Amino acid sequence: MVNISINTTQNVNINFVAASVGERLLAYLIDWIIKIAYVIVVYQLMFKAFNFEDWAKDMDQWSVGAVVVFFYLPAIFYSLIFESLLDGQTPGKRIIKIKVVKIDGYQASFPDFIVRWFFRIVDLNLFSGIIGLIAVVTSNKNQRIGDMTAGTGVIALKNKVNISHTILEELKDDYTPTYPSVIKLSDNDVRIIKETYLAAKKSKDYATLIKLRAKVIEVMEIRHQVESNDMEFISTVIKDYNYYTQNM
Repeated sequence: MVNISINTTQNVNINFVAASVGERLLAYLIDWIIKIAYVIVVYQLMFKAFNFEDWAKDMDQWSVGAVVVFFYLPAIFYSLIFESLLDGQTPGKRIIKIKVVKIDGYQASFPDFIVRWFFRIVDLNLFSGIIGLIAVVTSNKNQRIGDMTAGTGVIALKNKVNISHTILEELKDDYTPTYPSVIKLSDNDVRIIKETYLAAKKSKDYATLIKLRAKVIEVMEIRHQVESNDMEFISTVIKDYNYYTQNM
């Protein structure tokens, strides 16, 4: 079992279990089955249902090629589209319960997914994927070349049990939340916030608490704050997140 240690900007290390080679291969296989099914459906529609060959007779070769490529674009950009829309997951990854994350602790962004998608040419298409397989097996974080370049890793989501456990807060029955925008945060975000908050509170690292508060305000886009104290504010954010997630 390989661990991915994510060092956040607040210098808090969080360990996740990296997705194994088998998990990644299985997710890749499921995605390939979905793509093949899509290609078959498109082929049947174009050449059987809509008689593409008939109306393509009046088109030049380049136009025909452009139309065919257009219909097959979803298969070409499959991983980029789904990882962007599903927060680091394709349907295959979602079924196997693995996910793409940033090594620096932040959520992977669209540019990161573009880099990963582009390097599929090297990792998965050249030499039948041997390069990507060797990279994952030899990397100490189970990363393929695209992951190393984008600064991402693939983790097993069984860690979510631990994440939920660590962010759990007991709330009074009459608790009233203060910041509805807290739902913009993920379990992983709140875990990082809570880990940093507790570490800084214990060591009386007020500078880190100030930076943490500023970052949370920026991410949640808070304009008006109720609490003037950094610790009270962060504590309220954690409780609010628990309130909304427990009552969804």
